[in-house]
Amino acid sequence: METYRLAVLIGSVREGRFGPVVARWFAQRADARPEVELDLIDLASGPVLAERIDAADAVVVVTPEYNHAYPGPLKDAIDAVFAPWHAKPVGFVSYGGISGGLRAVEGLRLVFAELHAMTVRDSVSIADVYAQFDADGSPVEPKPLEEAAEVMLDRLAWWAFTLRDGRELREFS
Repeated sequence: METYRLAVLIGSVREGRFGPVVARWFAQRADARPEVELDLIDLASGPVLAERIDAADAVVVVTPEYNHAYPGPLKDAIDAVFAPWHAKPVGFVSYGGISGGLRAVEGLRLVFAELHAMTVRDSVSIADVYAQFDADGSPVEPKPLEEAAEVMLDRLAWWAFTLRDGRELREFS
């Protein structure tokens, strides 16, 4: 089976953050798919290496919503990489309060458009995030989250293969 490299980027670095819980859940879902080769990147462990984004065929950004936007360190990390984002598909797993992080995703879509990245429409949005996971980091009601993740991963795989083929055929300039 043909595989693609999926980088899952944890976008929060705050102390006490919930991002690793959400990212671990999503990474387990993605890693269970036979076509995925997973790379979990945590911004709290240091800067995103351009080489890891360059090696990825697709990226999923796991982001909270802070003050109706995405975290500042996530924007810094995205901007520091620049060219490796070109012609790459990007998906989102967002979380937060009542909006489920969707306002953060709206802003990130604009940023990635400027980097010539292709954001997939389907995403995973987790409202009232602290009530959605148990003490072990598992979703309390897994079915809706799993269904959303599977749809997004299906779309992301199509774009990952298609854009990888395109990058191999033509240099992106």
